[in-house]
Amino acid sequence: MDHPTQPDSPPVTEYEGKGRWETLIIAYKTLGVVFGGLVTSPLYVYPSMHLKSPTEDDYLGIYSIMFWTLSLIGVVKYASIALKADDQGEGGTFALYSSLCRNMNIGMLTSRPANSSSTLSRSLLDEGTEKQSRLAKFFRKSVVARRVLLFIAMLGTCMVIGDGILTPAISAVVEALSAVVLIILFLLQKFGTSRVSFLFSPIMGAWTLCTPLVGIYSIIHHYPSIFKAISPHYVFRFFWRNGREGWLLLGGTVLCITGSEALFADLGHFNRSSIQIAFLFTIYPSLVLTYAGQTAYLIRNPNDHDDGFYKFIPKTIYWPIFIIATLAATVASQSLISATFSVIKQSVVLDYFPRVKVVHTSDSKEGEVYSPEVNYILMILCVVVILIFGDGKDIGNAFGVVVSLVMLITTILLTLVMIIIWRTPPMLVALYFCVFFVMEGVYVSAVFTKIPEGGWIPFAISFILALIMFGWFYGRQRKLEYELTHKITLDRLGVLLSDPSVQRVPGLCFFYTNFQDGLTPTLGHYIKNMKSLHQVTMFTTLRYLLVPKVAPHERIVVKKLGLKGVYGCVIQYGYADPLNLEGDDFVSQVTNSLQAHIQNCSGRLPSNPSEIQEEISYLEEARSAGVVHVRGKTRFYIGHNCGWFDRIMLAFYEVLHSNCRSALPALGVPPPQRIEVGMLYEA
Repeated sequence: MDHPTQPDSPPVTEYEGKGRWETLIIAYKTLGVVFGGLVTSPLYVYPSMHLKSPTEDDYLGIYSIMFWTLSLIGVVKYASIALKADDQGEGGTFALYSSLCRNMNIGMLTSRPANSSSTLSRSLLDEGTEKQSRLAKFFRKSVVARRVLLFIAMLGTCMVIGDGILTPAISAVVEALSAVVLIILFLLQKFGTSRVSFLFSPIMGAWTLCTPLVGIYSIIHHYPSIFKAISPHYVFRFFWRNGREGWLLLGGTVLCITGSEALFADLGHFNRSSIQIAFLFTIYPSLVLTYAGQTAYLIRNPNDHDDGFYKFIPKTIYWPIFIIATLAATVASQSLISATFSVIKQSVVLDYFPRVKVVHTSDSKEGEVYSPEVNYILMILCVVVILIFGDGKDIGNAFGVVVSLVMLITTILLTLVMIIIWRTPPMLVALYFCVFFVMEGVYVSAVFTKIPEGGWIPFAISFILALIMFGWFYGRQRKLEYELTHKITLDRLGVLLSDPSVQRVPGLCFFYTNFQDGLTPTLGHYIKNMKSLHQVTMFTTLRYLLVPKVAPHERIVVKKLGLKGVYGCVIQYGYADPLNLEGDDFVSQVTNSLQAHIQNCSGRLPSNPSEIQEEISYLEEARSAGVVHVRGKTRFYIGHNCGWFDRIMLAFYEVLHSNCRSALPALGVPPPQRIEVGMLYEA
């Protein structure tokens, strides 16, 4: 592409250049958003275990398991490793997946290599391809491997969303009260993560401070030597003594690390340093001390495990802690609500999920997003789950399945990142993979036994979400394949325009197309039936690159296509970039870029100044005559030759497509300037 032009500078996208105090303030804000699910886990871990006549050694073994789970998965895996695998500030399953695809130069919707917009980027990708690891080359060659990778990323995304639905139910204290407060919580989401965190951080801060103090009191009062259980040999003694029953109890102990995925998925709302500081210096010590205090109490009162949190609170402060616990448990779901907004937004802009409205709620942090449709659907599902499964027994089993599977998927993707992107020494990769895959694999095997007892719930939720994602992906892929096969070349366009019956009518037309190496089949359909094309036509592509943010000088790219009044325009955005070009501003930026391009081209090639001025005047005349935006409204024609699978999936895609938002309103195009050209694609 020739001479990309510079639009206005985008807003600051990171908490960059912040001083120590600002970082601490941001770390404080994370308490109300990122760690709600994790820090409130003491409410339901022991009640979720089906303990039978537990002994002192049993409780010491359980605490040892929880301590090492928090230390290894929380501190080592997420705080130390996963947060460094961010994709330019964005975290979560799809951030890992897009990083891998971009590094391996693999397109996400097709088997073709992902294109880059700049010569520099292309040269770097070509050089990188030569130096790729054998694993990366294997993914480039194997369609099956790429589809398996896509399935894993989709499953992880669906499980994170399922986690967001189940978190309020597992932490509910009083069902009706929790449902009411939860509705208020969802209604507050439109104000953005920063304002919500300002409101919720004092609640979670009070919880994070109070529970370890109660824990310390309980340790001193009941069992001062509780920290001897930090020794790993208590873990081995626990399994040696309890065997299969001890293995089944892992379905409850895994809940101590619930919400840890939000620590990574919410990265786009804050930054790495603030999350690490908050977790390592407040959340982790708080959980270690709280669980120690609970266990110390239960060692002296072994049959109180069904209500292991509230009974270990001293009676003199019971009601204040109860009120804080009720508030904390209700707002705990904020961590997964924010994570859900992030992963849905990433999925939408990468074209793996039907288009929904995504609102950027911050001018200084582009990762702060909110989706009205997703918000209200989540609200309804969360309230329904609370009212149906409010006792926490079945939902605890369901929650364990979600937590363990998400952790395992993240481990697999992080291992691929280490091998393909970071080029970590094989011994360190093997050590990481063996420790965490085995540890989380054991947890998964234990929670899978709970599927008949409520564990089916997340699979039902994830199946529905995965069906939506796959149906959309399949339809978009088939549509792209048809368009690539039937695309209109520039030579073919020249032949169509040379027809004497085809007229060039006054005006500036933005004709939207999905790819750059050719023109959409809708164009040929339009010209053949309308027998006309506008005086100046810009074939415009909205292109999302496999990066979170696109450099400003590559945002809008224009070029001549060799025919009079016919130009190409590419608007490039990463999945963390807002489409903030509005109506007339959008037209002005594109026409200004085109005028600069025309003048720059004249500077390189011998040309007549009068011809340059004539071309610019021709452009201004077309704009003054009126602007119109044309897009294809395509549907699949499902004939008798289609197989049953295509019939079902394409019909499902048509339902999704007819009920999702158009891509054009995101650019602020006024409805009177929009034209939709209908066309049937034969499946």
